[in-house]
Amino acid sequence: MFSGSIPALVTPFRDGAVDELAFRLLVNWQIEQGSSGLVPCGTTGESATLSYDEHYRVIELCLEEAQGRVPVIAGCGSNDTATAERHMRFAQQAGAAAALVVAPYYNRPSQEGIYAHYARLADGCDLPIILYNVPGRTVTDLLPETVARLAEIPSIVGIKDASGNLARVGSHRLSCGPDFCQLSGNDDMALAFNAAGGVGCISVTANVAPRLCAELQQACLDADYARAREINDRLHPLHGALFTDASPGPVKYAMSQVLKGFPDEVRLPLTPASDASCRAVDAGLRHASLI
Repeated sequence: MFSGSIPALVTPFRDGAVDELAFRLLVNWQIEQGSSGLVPCGTTGESATLSYDEHYRVIELCLEEAQGRVPVIAGCGSNDTATAERHMRFAQQAGAAAALVVAPYYNRPSQEGIYAHYARLADGCDLPIILYNVPGRTVTDLLPETVARLAEIPSIVGIKDASGNLARVGSHRLSCGPDFCQLSGNDDMALAFNAAGGVGCISVTANVAPRLCAELQQACLDADYARAREINDRLHPLHGALFTDASPGPVKYAMSQVLKGFPDEVRLPLTPASDASCRAVDAGLRHASLI
């Protein structure tokens, strides 16, 4: 259903407000550069700091500019099940192709609680759901046996896996079937993830290097792993540099260097990328021949 390079879009801010013009330009640039889908209001989009109105407006803007050229997977996660369902209902009405729903954070539910959360969402809204497992942020870990149970629900169609455990790709293939859509949530592991059975990446790096990320993913889909490794070698330092400070500070700085005039503003409690982080990003951009 979904594959290739799918950027988890940053949300540009200017003077504290969502910069709608910059976001529209970003969406069009991403599509022109070969991205195969778009994720507004994910973690990289600073969804935790968006008001409901802002959250829904960003989804609307993304759909308006995409105009059906690529699927839009709306970030709909929350640690409150009722709020996540509200987000999903809005996204479905607006025309999103699917919802990206992070495992409930902070509450630290059991595996049964995680299962019940997703099952309730699937029962309350038939928009396709992509699970999102990122235990480094949520503390909770969506275990393979729980993923297998959830995959039995027809509207749960895939997973963005940022667990860092590549063995889970094989586990999910065996328990969920080869048609269950597995997308990497870690750019630096995307090549190996695809070799193990994944079909794409919901990417941070694609914000700033969309064409290279799209070419890498296409090479993987074509089973041209020599070409994929060549591109990955160009991107590898940048992958690491974009996480030398709290994300998305470094990627917003990187975008301000590649797209002149693009705002690098973040919202508290995040702060702009440090000087050391900016130097690492500059080195990564140079290595990738992006500046």
